Amino acid sequence: MWSLFLRADIVVQIVMLALLVASIWCWAIIFEKWVRYRRVQKQADEFERLFWSGGSLEKLYDEIGANASHPMAVLFAGAMREWRRTAERGLARTDKLRAGLQDRISQVMRISIDREVDRLERYLGVLATVGSTAPFLGLFGTVWGIMDSFQSIAATNNTSLAVVAPGIAEALFATALGLVAAIPATVAYNKFANDIARYATRLEGFAGEFSAIMSRQLDEGESR
Repeated sequence: MWSLFLRADIVVQIVMLALLVASIWCWAIIFEKWVRYRRVQKQADEFERLFWSGGSLEKLYDEIGANASHPMAVLFAGAMREWRRTAERGLARTDKLRAGLQDRISQVMRISIDREVDRLERYLGVLATVGSTAPFLGLFGTVWGIMDSFQSIAATNNTSLAVVAPGIAEALFATALGLVAAIPATVAYNKFANDIARYATRLEGFAGEFSAIMSRQLDEGESR
C-alpha cells in the first residue's frame, strides 16, 4: 500500500491523505461517542434508582444539584432549581400561579432536553458527511489516476499489462480508502443517531413523570 501511495500522482496522493485523515477523525469520534453513550446510560440508570428509591427529592437535589454531570441529572436539577426559587418567593399560592410554575418547569425541562441532546449529537454531522462524501472523493482519485495512466500509455505507446496495471492499481486504491472511511462512518452514524433518539425519548419520559410528581405536590400543597 505504501508503494502504491508513493507511485501515485500528486492529486491522488492528496485525495488518499484526505481520506486517511477523515478515517482517523471518524474513528476518534466513534470511540468518544461509544464511551460517552455507555457512561450516560449507566449514570441514568443509577440516577433513576436513586430518584425512585422513595427518598426526599430535596435531599437528592442538595446532593447532586450543583454537580449534575449527566443529562438526566441536569434535567432534574433545572426543574428543582425553578421549584425552589418559586417556593422561596411564595409565588405558588394560587391556582393561576401554580399553573404558571408548572409551565415554567415544563419549559425548563424541555430546554434542558434539547440542550443535552444537542451535546450528545455533537460531531455526528462529521460522520454523516464522511459517510456520504468519502466514496465520491475516492472515486475522484480513481478517475484522476486512470486518466493519468491513459496519458502514460499514450506517451509510451505501450498497452501491455505491465504498463497499465500499476497505474490502475494506484487509482483503485483511492476508491478503497474512500470505502474504508465511509463504511464505518455510516454504520456508526446510524447506530449513534438511533441510540441518542432512544435516550431522548427516555429523558422525555422522565420529564413527564417528574412533571406529574411536581404537579401532584402542588395540588397537595406540600413538597417531598
